[in-house]
Amino acid sequence: MNISFANDSDFEYIRGRDHHISESLILVKIKENEIYILRNRDGSNIGWMRYGYFWDNIPFMNMIWVDEQFRGTGVGNKVVLFWEEQMKQKGFKMVMTSTQADEGAQHFYRKLGYQDAGCLLLDTQPLEILLTKKLN
Repeated sequence: MNISFANDSDFEYIRGRDHHISESLILVKIKENEIYILRNRDGSNIGWMRYGYFWDNIPFMNMIWVDEQFRGTGVGNKVVLFWEEQMKQKGFKMVMTSTQADEGAQHFYRKLGYQDAGCLLLDTQPLEILLTKKLN
């Protein structure tokens, strides 16, 4: 597997799977290098990871997508560790993410060293768990 910054040619692949942000914002995040694309050995896309910044100064992983047939193979783990290393090299001391309380992803993040840091209760959604990890 290869991890690199998404580029304009990855837009359709991401747009077809990321229904949480507008198409125009996907383009902005591609331009700002805030989306990593995951490619199989043959060069085909198998997933992506998108991030932003909480309070404009803490890297916040917004979304990981891994195509169904590649889930459970360690791809998600690799992209999270890759992103953490990139953020560490940029001088950040902490990263954040979140997941809904009814999603299994909370266990995935905890295994990677993320700790519960609080939660949000929104009108129509299950409890949103905020998780943080200090970068050493």
